[in-house]
Parts: sequence; C-alpha cells; structure tokens
Amino acid sequence: MRKLVDYYIRPYTIKEIVFINAVKLKLSTTIRIHLVLNVSQVVKYQEPVRGQKIKKPKPVKFDNEEE
Repeated sequence: MRKLVDYYIRPYTIKEIVFINAVKLKLSTTIRIHLVLNVSQVVKYQEPVRGQKIKKPKPVKFDNEEE
C-alpha cells in the first residue's frame, strides 16, 4: 500500500455534475479511483507561470527497487 502519493495528479475534465456537491470526472481507465467526487476534492487547474521551474519528483524506492 502506498501512503505517500501526490495529492493532485493532473488536470481532468468534469464529465457531468451529478448533484450540487458531486461531480463525475472523465478519467483514464488506468487510474483506479472512483469517478464521482465531492466538489471539495476538485481544484481548478492553474497552468505554471511562464519561466517557472517545475520540479519532477524523484522515483520512489521500495526495497531497493525503483517504482
């Protein structure tokens, strides 16, 4: 079980508004999360500012193996 994961993965499209406080996302089939989320878990995507350096996270090692 991975406990240390990125809180926000990447920008996704809202497929439909299910209820006033729930939205259904258009996700890839490889992502294993529920498609319907509470609106408190959805954050508007902001593109990086021009010239901003983006750090890519280092690979996580488990038992001397990279994942």
